[in-house]
Amino acid sequence: MGSERIGNMFRRCRGEGRLAIVAYLMSGFPSPAAFPALAQAVAEAGADAIELGIPFSDPLADGPTIQAAGAAALKAGVTTAGCLEMAAQVRQATQGSCPDLALLFMGYFNPILQYGPARFAADSRAAGVDGLIVPDLALEEAPELDVPCREHGLGIVPLVAPTSATERIRALAARGAAFLYITSRLGVTGARSDLPLQVPELVARVRSALSEPLPLAVGFGISRPEHVATLHGLVDAAVVGSALLDRVGRAEDPVGAAAEFIAGLRQAAG
Repeated sequence: MGSERIGNMFRRCRGEGRLAIVAYLMSGFPSPAAFPALAQAVAEAGADAIELGIPFSDPLADGPTIQAAGAAALKAGVTTAGCLEMAAQVRQATQGSCPDLALLFMGYFNPILQYGPARFAADSRAAGVDGLIVPDLALEEAPELDVPCREHGLGIVPLVAPTSATERIRALAARGAAFLYITSRLGVTGARSDLPLQVPELVARVRSALSEPLPLAVGFGISRPEHVATLHGLVDAAVVGSALLDRVGRAEDPVGAAAEFIAGLRQAAG
C-alpha cells in the first residue's frame, strides 16, 4: 500500500482520538534471527508504525544506544539487502495480526546510494515497506531518491530540526511528504528524562509554515508514557527509539520487555 497505508494510519488514529506510536528498531538487532519476532511483538503490543533502521558505519545523527545496536547488526553481517529481506519477513509475520502496520526504512543516504536509489525504492516496495526516512539527505540531493520513491508509491518523511527556517520547512514539505518528523532537540538521538519545554512552540512554528496541513511526528528523546501523554493533542505521532533499544539490549527477554514498554506508551497515547 505504500504511502496510502501511512495516510490511513494517521486517519485511523485521529478517528480514535489518539497519537500514533512509531517504534524504531535496528534491523538485525539483537540478532537477525530474532528480529522478525521482536518486530511482530512490538506491532502486536500497539505500535502503529515501525521504523526499520539500516545499520551504517558512520551514523552521525545517532546517539550511543542506536550506534551500539547498529554496530552489533553490522558485526552480525547485516547488509542493506539483508534489511530488505528482514522487512519482508516482518511484513509477512504481521500480516495476519496487524495488517495496517506501517513500515518505514530509516537510514543514511550512503548505503542507499551504493545499493542504487531506484533499485532500493523498487525492492522496498516489493518487501512491503511503505515509506522512507533519510536524516542526512540534502535538499539538493533529494530528487535522486524522491523520484523513484514516488514512482513506487513510497512515502517520503523529511526531518525538521529546531533550527529549521520557515523556507526550509516549506521546501521539505514540498517534497511530497507523507508526514514531517520533528526532532525535539538538536544533536543526536537518545532517551531523555524530559522533553524540551520549547516543543509546543516548535510544533506551532512548523504548522504555521505549512501551506497545507501535514501530519506531524515528534521524536528524539521520548522515553516515558508521560512524554507521549504530553504530546497528545499537539502532534499526530510520537517516535520512540533509544529507550526501546535500551530495553531490548538489556533484557533477558528482549521481546517481552519491548512489548511491555510499547504497551505502556500506547496506553498513554489517548
